[in-house]
Amino acid sequence: MEYVSTRGGTKAVDFEGALFSGYAPDGGLFMPQRIPSLDRDTLQRWSSLSYPELVKELCSLFVPAKLLPRDALNELIDRAFSRFRHKNVVHLSRLKDGLNILELWHGVTYAFKDLSLSCTGQFLQYFLEKKQKHVNILVGTSGDTGSSAIESVRGQKNVDIFVLLPKGFCTQIQELQMTTVIEDNVHVFAAHGNSDEIDEPIKELFADVGFAGKYNLMSLNSVNWSRIMVQIAHYFYAYFQCTPSLDTTPLPVVEIVVPTGGGGNITAGCIAQKMGLPIRLITVVNSNDIIHRTVQHGDFSLAESVKATLASAMDIQEPYNVERILWLLSGSDSRLIKALMEQFNFSKRLKLPEDLHRKLSETLGSCSASDQDIVGAMQRCWEENQYLLCPHSAVAAHYHYSQPHSEFSLSFLSSIPRCCLAPASAAKFQDALLRAGLVPQMPPEITALTAMETRSTPLERGQDWAQVLRGRIEAVAQQW
Repeated sequence: MEYVSTRGGTKAVDFEGALFSGYAPDGGLFMPQRIPSLDRDTLQRWSSLSYPELVKELCSLFVPAKLLPRDALNELIDRAFSRFRHKNVVHLSRLKDGLNILELWHGVTYAFKDLSLSCTGQFLQYFLEKKQKHVNILVGTSGDTGSSAIESVRGQKNVDIFVLLPKGFCTQIQELQMTTVIEDNVHVFAAHGNSDEIDEPIKELFADVGFAGKYNLMSLNSVNWSRIMVQIAHYFYAYFQCTPSLDTTPLPVVEIVVPTGGGGNITAGCIAQKMGLPIRLITVVNSNDIIHRTVQHGDFSLAESVKATLASAMDIQEPYNVERILWLLSGSDSRLIKALMEQFNFSKRLKLPEDLHRKLSETLGSCSASDQDIVGAMQRCWEENQYLLCPHSAVAAHYHYSQPHSEFSLSFLSSIPRCCLAPASAAKFQDALLRAGLVPQMPPEITALTAMETRSTPLERGQDWAQVLRGRIEAVAQQW
């Protein structure tokens, strides 16, 4: 199994090469050269597996045993999930009105990113110890990625992590989960800009191939293939939990609704679908609706500005993983993807070719939700179930509540089971809960954050953020 750039200008690398990369040197993103296809017998066999066992099976298809022996892979994944609070790691809540919520947030930071990043942190440690190598991880976060990435590598002797958070665009809890980690290898920067703006200095440093190579820069954003790979398991687990039977021909379809920001999770869903899993995918966004416009109209163009919404981790204008989805749907046509992405990078506007747009709209359905829609879904879910949704999960629930249901409709789609992915615990979003007139339920670990010491470096507007980062990385390297 080798990995190639979506833009075709970089030689193929193995899993280790993809793991230690951010963007590919040609500006593209790494994807597996081929997507494994699963037969019905494999799906039948996997249907009784636990979530961790599914992660092991899926990772073994993308990581050759000669690079990472299966026993070692299993051990790393067990270790990754050892800090999760729920015995099943993830949990499906079956609520009224056919609302199925797959809780992906039982990790240390109460967010779904703990699932993929805890595994990625273990993979990193395995190869770094083997090679006696040190890396510098560079992460931009819209909320949850930063704290999950920090937790996956905190205290590790062969890793330093540099996290940029958008000051004022995260919740207080999200920010505290980063700034309260006082470790020698953790460096947090509070930037006075939005999520897209903090991506710019990171891209600049990765584009400086000499600097990136000298200081072993790597990314743990969903740019990193390893995160996408682990997230494929969400879809298999959701399918097996929600499908009425595996005895019919063809196999039943399950609709999976995916709150979407940077697009890593929905990319994993597209890969699961390509592998043969009979799922219908719905990508749901907030008022920052570039993905919705792309699916509906082929219009991959920036809006005038990022809108601040209750679902703050999805306040993203440039969902970079769309490039991976387009590459997948184009039949791995890297020449086309390179031309399209160069046009987008130049003008920030792109009209998809008709054929590619058709394939995209056949693969994904889409929906956008306003803050009012989010609040409405949170309130209804509480009234009907006494169940608190985070605002991102509420975007998915809004889609569910807006669809016809079987008791009222003879529509074919209304009879398809539906699963909404829940990316974060409601406990992280007190302001959104209060706005919906709901009472937050605070775990003691989160309450304790407000009394802890914090540490971060401010990045002011007008400063050269890339230069500040370079200086810190160089200073840290001198200590080695």
